Amino acid sequence: MMTTATTTAASFTIGQLAREFDITARTLRFYEDKGLIAPRRRGRQRIYSRRDRARLKLILQGKRVGFALSEIKEMLDLYDLRDGQETQMRVSLQRFRERIAGLERQRHEIDQAIDDLNRTCTVIEDLLKERTGV
Repeated sequence: MMTTATTTAASFTIGQLAREFDITARTLRFYEDKGLIAPRRRGRQRIYSRRDRARLKLILQGKRVGFALSEIKEMLDLYDLRDGQETQMRVSLQRFRERIAGLERQRHEIDQAIDDLNRTCTVIEDLLKERTGV
């Protein structure tokens, strides 16, 4: 759960972000290794900026809806183009619509599978009733 102190801070430690987003420090280091976030260093300590926190939030949202890390990185990197985020918004919108279409296809396939299984259960129940008389 986010606190006001956490969301208004200028910088964050690895532990603070891990707790806030309910992820492990290892996950944060992994995202850093993949170039998704880039904390500055104070000795061996990682110091995350508001930008890193915002990127982390977007990374986790992207993963939750099924984007690959490479896709998330590509969309996040478009922010750095300095074109007022127009390219990022256009590309993201296109990717979001494609993901929605894919999820809708999956939902249809899942609905069909559930219907098939329900019909099969009904057939098996009827067969069992015939054999047992119950």
